[in-house]
Parts: sequence; structure tokens; C-alpha cells
Amino acid sequence: SSATSPTCSTSAGPGPGARGAGSRPDPRLARRARRRDTARPDGLGSREMDSKKQPAGAPEKRSLGARALDLVERVGNKLPDPAVLFVLALLLVWVVSLLLDGHAFELPSKDGVVERKVQSQLSGSAVAQFLSDMVTTFTSFHPLGVVLVALLGVGVAEGSGFINACLKGLLSFTPKLLLTPMVILVAIISHTAADAGYVLVIPLAGVIFYAAGRHPLAGIAAAFAGVSGGFSANPIPSSLDPLLAGITKVGADILDPSHDVNPLCNWFFTAASTGLIIGVGWFITDRIIEPRLKRIQVDGDPADMPTLTPMTAEERKGLVAAGVAMLVGIGLLVLWSLPEGSAMRAPSTGDAAKAIPEDFRGTLIHSTAPLMKSIVPLIFLLFLLPGVVHGYVSGTFKDHRDVVKAMSKTMSTMGYYLVMAFFASLFIYSFNKSNLGALLAVEGATALKSAQLPAAVTIVGIILLTGTVNLLIGSASAKWALLAPIFVPMLMQLGISPELTQGAYRVGDSTTNIITPLMPYFPLVVAFSQKYVKKTGIGTLAATMLPYSLAFLVLWTLFLLGFWAIGIPLGIGGGYTYP
Repeated sequence: SSATSPTCSTSAGPGPGARGAGSRPDPRLARRARRRDTARPDGLGSREMDSKKQPAGAPEKRSLGARALDLVERVGNKLPDPAVLFVLALLLVWVVSLLLDGHAFELPSKDGVVERKVQSQLSGSAVAQFLSDMVTTFTSFHPLGVVLVALLGVGVAEGSGFINACLKGLLSFTPKLLLTPMVILVAIISHTAADAGYVLVIPLAGVIFYAAGRHPLAGIAAAFAGVSGGFSANPIPSSLDPLLAGITKVGADILDPSHDVNPLCNWFFTAASTGLIIGVGWFITDRIIEPRLKRIQVDGDPADMPTLTPMTAEERKGLVAAGVAMLVGIGLLVLWSLPEGSAMRAPSTGDAAKAIPEDFRGTLIHSTAPLMKSIVPLIFLLFLLPGVVHGYVSGTFKDHRDVVKAMSKTMSTMGYYLVMAFFASLFIYSFNKSNLGALLAVEGATALKSAQLPAAVTIVGIILLTGTVNLLIGSASAKWALLAPIFVPMLMQLGISPELTQGAYRVGDSTTNIITPLMPYFPLVVAFSQKYVKKTGIGTLAATMLPYSLAFLVLWTLFLLGFWAIGIPLGIGGGYTYP
């Protein structure tokens, strides 16, 4: 369409300001125009002034920040497809590992300093191992199983209309103003259920925003920011807390085996961080991201786009029956899990219990508890059951073939993600085998230590270094297992407690998740976005998430330093100094 002058306005159909050829002007509109024009001290009417400010056909004036994000988007979208990007990263690992083959370096561990070497991934034995492990590397890729199993249940719930009915009920009482913070809060709380937020909350956020008349990519961005950018913010302790504390303890044992690390040593800080992430995410979504996304047209297939028509009587009956079914399922799970001797609890006796902190033996929230290991299958069941019930009661499902068809339809949308996951798994496999990640961590920590910076600046350096390493190594526990034996004893020698070091790590580990295409779930979020905007690429998502990442990195770091300055405990047993 051609550009039109701001002084002109046309209408394709009748409306308050529409006038047909030869029609008489509305006297009320004429009076309003005269009042508006005479109100200006320079005598110029608002439309004339707008025309004077911006001539017809002139390009839209955009702020420096908006132009910078546009540049990120253009450059990012010129990058190869994510699948090819992983292939190029894989080739780079092979070449660098060949060039540095045999390079020895020392890696601190609980048993003392261990010598590691860079392993070439182009040697005959390495290539043979790569080929023989290729199938199991792909099938054992953690995000793959999480995504596919959870989406089977979600697909039934979506195909039956259960999710649509839930959204109608939700939007009927949720003020539009509070939609963004509600999505971010739910995304943050989803951390309790491991990786459920990626496969459940993020796509549903897009549906909710679209159904509310807002841009669906804004909903996806807000949820992605809460799920991944605010990964360590959560008012509810999760399995990640004891997992990281156990690794921190291993690092502390190198210098002081008597130092105990409480699994909830960062709880006060992570709980308080929830408010920070919600507030910052809310502002960025509504004031920066959504206005920018107005330029991006939603062009998804109309048949796949969610629609929220008024709830019918059949849907209401189905929703009630499905809600009862879900409550019954949750009730049975609670009755099974609560007893002291429940099979869903972590081991409390025997050899398996020795590796568990004493306070978490026999609990439900430790990472070794079958309940925590069953989060994804439970999501599958808790969506499958109400989905089937809603389908039959509302009449959406006629027989079991409709249930299978709903699952199949969901799986048919995952072809693109499967291709990306295949190459992502191969890249991560070779990167880990080469020991390049360990070398990167050691060299970075050595440079940081040699700088001899003040304690607060050192903590900022730990956050920045962790955020940089996080661009290549996504797993929070795997990365901390690599970095803790380096960071924790190093900072203990500077008088900084292991608990503070862990808190700094968690900030850096969270904030850059949402801008790296090498994060295993990043391609999945791209695929979710393409349902609404077909041209969505790496650059589109990276540019959308960059304001969240930068704001979280700066403000969360200041928030941690503020906690330290005021002296608020980081958590239970979470001090700042050592000894």
C-alpha cells in the first residue's frame, strides 16, 4: 500500500467519521476540529502540525534502541537456519579440537587437581565413536523426550477443546491489564515442574495473548522470559535447589570439607527475585516489545489459530467434568505421595540415601525423588485425562480415533523441531567430548582471579563469565558441575562464601538463556512463534528477547549486590563471607 499523508484519512465503510461523496459534514466533528485547532498557541491545527512535523511519505521516526533491535533482527535472520547453525557449530568444534588436540590444562575437583586434555573429534577413534553413538545421542537428547511426551497429552487437551474452554474462563475474569504479569508469574512457578514451562506455558501464552486481542509473539516472549530468563527466580523451592547446593558442596570440599551448604541457601534471594522478574518483564513486554511487534503482521494459518467464541452449554458441561477428572487425578497423586513410605519419595535409607543431603532424604522435592523424575509423564496424564473427558462430554470426541487423531496432529507440527534437535544433540555431544567447555571455564576463571578485583566487582565478573559460558553450555547443573570446583574454592580464598558464589552463578546462568540459539529449547520457541508469524527466525526471537536479557542481567545483578549491601540473608544458612 502507498504511504498517505497524516492529514488525510479514509474509511472503507460506514463509521463515526465516514462520509460518502456529496454527504453533509457532521457539525459535531466540525466543532471539535475548530476547538482543537484554536487551542494551539501557534494557530496550527493538530493535523497540520503533524503534517509539518512529518511530511507525507516520510519514513517513520524510530528511537536508537528500536533501530538497534531492528539491526539485531535483520542480522539474526540472515544467519543460517537453526539446524544448519548447529551443523556449523559442530564443524567449528571439530576444527578447534583438532587444532588444540592434546592441549593440557588443570581442572580442580574434590579429589584434587585433575589434568584434562582437549580431545580431537576428528581422530579415527573419535569419528568412529561419533558414528556408533549417533542414534543413541539423538534419542537420549533430554529436551526431545520432554517435548514429545508432554505434547502428546497437551495435544489431546487442545484437540478436545479443553484448553480453549479453560482460556475462555480465565479471560472472563482476568483484567487485560494484569494479563502480562499473570503469564510471567505462571511461567516462573513452572520451574517447579522442571522443563514443563517450555512445552506448556510458552505456547499457551501465545494462545492467551492472541485470544485477548494482543500480539501472540508478545505472550510467547513474556512467558519465555519468565520460564528461561528468570530461571532462578521462584518462590517455591524446586529440585534445582538441592541439585546445585550439592554441586556447590563438592566445590567447597576442595578447600574446607567441614563447610555445609544448605539446599535452601539461596531461597530468600530467589523468592524475592520473583517480584523483580515480574515487574521488569511486565514493563518490557507492554512498553517495549508489544509496541515494536505491531509492525509484524500475524500471518499464520487461520485454521490453526485459536478462536474464543462464547462458551456453549456443551463446553461448560465438558469443562466441569474435565475439572472434576483433573482434581480426582491430582487427589490420587497426593494420596499416593504423602505417606512417609511412599514410593514417590527420595530414598531415606541405604546407599542411595548417602548421596542426598540429610534434610532432603525421604522428601518429595529432591531431584532423586520419583515424583520429580515423573513430572513430564504426570503432565502427560493430567492433560490427557481431562482432555478425553472434556472431548466426550462436550461432543468434540466421538470415539477413540478422535483421541489418536488429536495426538497425531500435535506430533505433525514437530517435524521442524525434530530436525533441529537432531543436529543440536550432535553438537552438544562433540562439544562435551572435546573438553573445550572445561578449557573455556578454566581460562576465564584464571583471568578473573589474576585481575585481583574488589569483591563486588569479582561477583559481577562471575555473573558475566557465567552468562558468557551459558551461551554455549545450556544445562544449569552440567555447567555448575564444571564451574563450581573452579569458582567456589577460588572465591572462598577471597573471603566470599560458597552460597554467594552460587547466587551469582544463578543470575548469570538465567539471564542469557533467552538469546542463545544454542540453547536446546530456543528452536522450539522459534517453532511456536512460526505458528503465528511464518517468517519468524533466529533474529526475530533474539531481537525480541534481547531487552529482557540485558535488563535482567543488569537489574538482577544490582539486586544481588543490594541484598549483600543491606545484609539480607540469601537463604537458610546463606551468608556472604567465608569463613
